[in-house]
Order: sequence, then C-alpha cells, then structure tokens
Amino acid sequence: MVVLYGFGQHVESEFALKQAVPELSFAVLYFGGAVFAALPGYKRHVHDPTYRAVGASGAVSAVLFAYIIMTPSNKISFLFYREGLPAWVFGLLYLIYSWYMDKRKEDNVAHDAHFFGAIFGIVFMVVTDPGIVSRFIDQLIGA
Repeated sequence: MVVLYGFGQHVESEFALKQAVPELSFAVLYFGGAVFAALPGYKRHVHDPTYRAVGASGAVSAVLFAYIIMTPSNKISFLFYREGLPAWVFGLLYLIYSWYMDKRKEDNVAHDAHFFGAIFGIVFMVVTDPGIVSRFIDQLIGA
C-alpha cells in the first residue's frame, strides 16, 4: 500500500492534467490491472480447488508502471539502495525478477500477477495516451 500511496498520487495528478475524467481513468487502471493480472494465475489453477489468491499486487504494479512510463528518468529508491535507480531501470529489473521468480515457482507469491499487472499498466498508458511513447523516449535520451 506504500507503493500505491506514493506512486498513485503522482499518477492521479498526471491524469488530472491530461484526462477528461481522471478518477475514471485511475479506477480503470487500478481495477483493470487487478483483473488482467489475475487471469494467468486463474488459467494456471482453474482445475485446482485448493488454490487461493488474495491481494491487489497486480493492480499496484499497474499503477507503478504507469508512473514509470510517465517519468522514466525519475529515481526510484528503496530500503537497500537509497541512491535510487532511474525508474525505467527499476522497471526493467522488476519485470525480469517477476518473470524469473514466477518460473521458479518456489514460493507462494503471485509473481505472475506482478508481471502482468505491470504489462497492463504499460499498455493502458500507451492506449489512453499514444504520445506517451515519444515522451518516454525523449526523457530517456535527455536523461
């Protein structure tokens, strides 16, 4: 929830500047991310009556990656690396880690939800604001 609070405020503020109905855009991003992120896990476990999945991590990943697409050169810092990484580097590492951990299947974390929530956040931003791709590239080149 710290991630949602920290990055969600920025995403919501950007939506307020560029979207006709910012609250609706944010709600579609969040809930769409939750639903889209749950689909791979559901498909994988559709015949397993003991499977349980609870959480909003896919939705939070969608919001985080909306932020990353909006501001790729901003720094994202975390507990063990306070200096921070450019958002696009953090995002790339996050996707690689989520994909790798999902393939290992050694814990009870829905890494696939994190991965597909992130993908939803990227696709959502590109579909709702096609110009964001050129702004993303401009920020990378200028960074």
